[in-house]
Amino acid sequence: MGTVAAYIGAALAEIGGCFAFWAWLRLDKSVWWLVPGMAALALFAWLLTLADVQAAGRAYAAYGGVYVAASVLWLGIVEGVGPDRWDLVGACVVLIGAGIILFAPHSA
Repeated sequence: MGTVAAYIGAALAEIGGCFAFWAWLRLDKSVWWLVPGMAALALFAWLLTLADVQAAGRAYAAYGGVYVAASVLWLGIVEGVGPDRWDLVGACVVLIGAGIILFAPHSA
């Protein structure tokens, strides 16, 4: 699995898992929402290990940009709140930063 695919899967799993907790605590959903939420968060952690990056910190830093962009998409698709131009600009900025971290030549 490619690093970008691992990051996209990880972002969806992390956002879904965190949303399960949000739904339970903020939207008065059943405590049973936590079961798939915890499974999704475990999947998220496993998917990050599939990134073809030598250092965990670099993998997490680059993943952060994908997470932010996916969160903006989640905002619009799942929550029905259209992202504004600043949400979109911010997502683009962090994706550029993630790309620099992930694809730039590193000494170690």
